[in-house]
Amino acid sequence: MRIQALPTQLVNQIAAGEVVERPASVVKELVENCFDAGASQIHLDIEQGGLRQIRIRDNGCGIFKEDLGLALSRHATSKISSLADLEQVLSMGFRGEALPSISSVARLSLISRTADAACAWKVSADGSETELDPQPDPHPPGTTVDVRDLFYNTPARRKFLKTEKTEFAHIEALIQKLALSRFDVGFVLQHNQKEVLNFKPAADDAARLKRVAGVCGPQFVENAVTIDFSASGLELSGWVGLPTFSRSQPDMQFFYVNGRLIKDRLVAHAIKQAYQDVLYHGRHPVFVLYLNLDPALVDVNAHPAKLEVRFREGRMVHDFLFQALHRSLAAQRPEAAGPELKIVDFAEPAQVQTLLPLDHPGESQPPRSANLSSYAPRPASAVFGKAAVNEQINRYSQLYSTPVPEPQQPSPAGAIPPLGYALAHIHNIYILAETAQGVILVDAHAAHERITYERLKLQYQQHSLVSQPLLLPIRLSVSVAEAELAEQEQAFFTELGFEVNRAGPETLVLRATPAILAKTDVDQLLRDMLADMLTLGFSHKAQEKINAVLAGMACHAAVRAKRKLSIEEMNALLRDMEQTERIGQCNHGRPTWVALSHQDLDRFFMRGQ
Repeated sequence: MRIQALPTQLVNQIAAGEVVERPASVVKELVENCFDAGASQIHLDIEQGGLRQIRIRDNGCGIFKEDLGLALSRHATSKISSLADLEQVLSMGFRGEALPSISSVARLSLISRTADAACAWKVSADGSETELDPQPDPHPPGTTVDVRDLFYNTPARRKFLKTEKTEFAHIEALIQKLALSRFDVGFVLQHNQKEVLNFKPAADDAARLKRVAGVCGPQFVENAVTIDFSASGLELSGWVGLPTFSRSQPDMQFFYVNGRLIKDRLVAHAIKQAYQDVLYHGRHPVFVLYLNLDPALVDVNAHPAKLEVRFREGRMVHDFLFQALHRSLAAQRPEAAGPELKIVDFAEPAQVQTLLPLDHPGESQPPRSANLSSYAPRPASAVFGKAAVNEQINRYSQLYSTPVPEPQQPSPAGAIPPLGYALAHIHNIYILAETAQGVILVDAHAAHERITYERLKLQYQQHSLVSQPLLLPIRLSVSVAEAELAEQEQAFFTELGFEVNRAGPETLVLRATPAILAKTDVDQLLRDMLADMLTLGFSHKAQEKINAVLAGMACHAAVRAKRKLSIEEMNALLRDMEQTERIGQCNHGRPTWVALSHQDLDRFFMRGQ
């Protein structure tokens, strides 16, 4: 067949295949248009899961009568006019495809009125982009888009939709996500004339937390750490759940870049790294996070539905997110303040040790360099070999077998430590301690395990990675790209303790590995590292393996359950807990202690009721 231009409606329907997947896709595009119009209130009426009707009304700036026809034509927008605008996009929509794409697969009407217009004007469209004839309408300032009979002219697409209940569930979940992106906007969602959601504009922190609790549940707010971190022109704010508050599925994770809800592999990897040794296996963290940066540093034009973005400095963004969350979680320690025992952040950034040291320790700003080798651990004068590791383990395993005198009464100043003083060792497992606010129970093994692990990590980070030659070199068959990468980043692998050379276009030879990883599957580890580096531009797989080995050492060195502890030993453990990062969880993500306030105890026995 000869090359020919496609009919306008067919072009629009092809575009609709990218933009309009289901009713929720229509809702997303239209609500984002409301945001861009400066709306402070959005009302959504949904019928039959969105198949019969989707009507969205806002009180935004409206559209001029003369522009209504352009609004329903492809690649027509008020949001960009040049390449420079495209590189600095801050609006939610900018492609100019949503309305014509929707109108090509549904019956669409658009009613809009600007603030100074005498009346509103209405147009209807079918995706053909033919001449439209606006008609007057008694509509208040703002815009209403009414979408009916979705996919009425494309029955094959309609067959892929789920039940009414399922489709509406997608819409409801979407509105909850969008409501978290704009606290200044009110949302009302109705389904089949029944109100389902009603979020009022949130002007202060208390109102914002109330909206977050409405979406994520009040338990999340009660178990969340507030994030407020900035460096190198990047700002991260929001809330992350404590490791002990997690989900079996990643269904409560909300991440926004310059106000845009996204799902990004690099972001997900950074957050996973931050939780790597505090989250129980198989569990997923809960978070509501907002990243703000120069719009020139992020490409929002990477996905037709704008669900994915591309960062210009991916490594810098990754390390910034990791450092912000890692430090915030690490600094959650017990402190006696206020009416009840609580977890607060009182550590200075320079005091917080990190698993992945920056080029300049003690500085809060991650370096901008994208050079992989600059992120390897820095060598020190001393060598932390196998003998030193064993000596360290033996020392920590005996730490609480020697009585350590501890005062049993408050100091003359009347100060009581945050975790109080030990009273008993229950079932030779749990420490019962009295605090100023009530009592606490501590899992002695879990707490000692975390203390030992953190000390081993700190000790290990202060020394160079010892390399151990292999008795027989390992030959690995890899792709050409992986071989070239290994050759290019040889210095990076050397600093990690690997000696790897290229022996052919698709062959690598591994001659030495980090001594601490001698008993692990190092060839598979090297393959995983190369895969990460090709995909993400960097890899933390080696550090993860090292931490796993240290965690195993800490577990074996920790005080055993059923071993009776003296009062002095228990108090020594409590004091160390108060000084240890991530003490709320053991190395496997289990909680190490719980608190019961005076109010909790009174409630158990119905005192004061």
